[in-house]
Amino acid sequence: MNHVKYRVGKWLPSDRNFLNKWIEKKIAQVNANPLPLNPAIEDLRNAIYNDAVLYMSFTSMYDQIPQGYNDQVKNFETMLQIMNQILQEGPCYSKIEDQIGLVGFPINAILDWAMGTEGGYLAFTNTLVNQKLQVILNEWKNFLESPASAYVLVDGPIDQPQPDYTAPVGWFSQEALEAIASMDPLRGQGNDPYDALQNFIYNYQCQPDQPHFGYKSWDDFFTREFNPGVREVSEADKDSDVIVNACESAPYNCVTNAMMKDKFWMKGQPYSLLDIMDNHELAQQFGDNSTVYQAFLCAKTYHRWNSPVDGTIVAIQNVPGTYYSEAPAEGYDPAGPNDSQGYIAELAARALIFIKSDNEKIGLMCFVAIGMAEVSSCEITVSPGNYVKKGDPLGTFHFGGSTHCLIFRPGVNINFDFHGQTPSLNTYNIPVKARIGVVE
Repeated sequence: MNHVKYRVGKWLPSDRNFLNKWIEKKIAQVNANPLPLNPAIEDLRNAIYNDAVLYMSFTSMYDQIPQGYNDQVKNFETMLQIMNQILQEGPCYSKIEDQIGLVGFPINAILDWAMGTEGGYLAFTNTLVNQKLQVILNEWKNFLESPASAYVLVDGPIDQPQPDYTAPVGWFSQEALEAIASMDPLRGQGNDPYDALQNFIYNYQCQPDQPHFGYKSWDDFFTREFNPGVREVSEADKDSDVIVNACESAPYNCVTNAMMKDKFWMKGQPYSLLDIMDNHELAQQFGDNSTVYQAFLCAKTYHRWNSPVDGTIVAIQNVPGTYYSEAPAEGYDPAGPNDSQGYIAELAARALIFIKSDNEKIGLMCFVAIGMAEVSSCEITVSPGNYVKKGDPLGTFHFGGSTHCLIFRPGVNINFDFHGQTPSLNTYNIPVKARIGVVE
């Protein structure tokens, strides 16, 4: 059975055959050289065996995979062994039979089929499981922030202790640089070079003459910043009525009828503001028929957040949440959280930043950074009382981040500019700090 689906952000390959081969080689790797379990993985394993409901959930999620889907991962013990291996590896491009792809969600990849089952839904909405997963993902985050992760920041094949089970290539190889450049919405325009290497050097702060282009770790590379002048708010967009893009991102959805409380797990995944805002006291200043603009980020681009308006930071909050839960209303689907972006706005690990705009027509608004799967580390870099100008930094995802929302109160009428697109799963990046709307 051939299941090929476009995946937003390109965190996982759209070609299922490529992903199957990657998983096959991963299983062969852990079988040939099983590593001692990381204590965080061991802790999750013990929790599964010590809780009858969790044991049932993690066992049944593999039993419930529909016939014909041919998941190579047959049980949660294999799942844990692969997760254990991944904690010591950096994301890279893989070559398999002349194909090249990024498996940027490696843990998501091995859960791809199991997540959509009833057992998977029960397991990955469980609070204890998500607490254990947070510890596991923090272990990987620590590795990705260490110099040991810089081995993937090279030009050409990667030299690593394990066999090149996926023929990995570094992030400064021609293939990877081309993939990064292809996500630049301004590539080849004005002074922005078309050539992939020159495009990277022009856009991002780096030191091409130094090892790893001067980046100290994978995380240092991933949270890279634009060079001064590359992405700036234009003079015309400094007008207080203009709202600019908070992330380099592609428009996914925009509604003007979001309710304070709604059945966000149902078909259509309506927004439920109280749930998105984790019942924060400031949520009461919003109301039914609020506006929500949601956009998703690509694995290969800029992952810092910038203020969409001029104003004062009123409150901030990091909200713990789920990592691998997907909307049950979407049915059994290999795309994981792909079609569940509205749903995860209410449940996933996320960061809330409430901003009081200088423009009274906007007033209080909320920026929400939403993590997905492995990429759920949200770092807020502003504090209550800080004043921010449009385009000023607010924070960053570490190793990615799936999507973000801008929430406006009822009565704030915005003429949105989607740059010639209709919000959907198949859109392209709008530059960060570019105009995305004008308040009327």
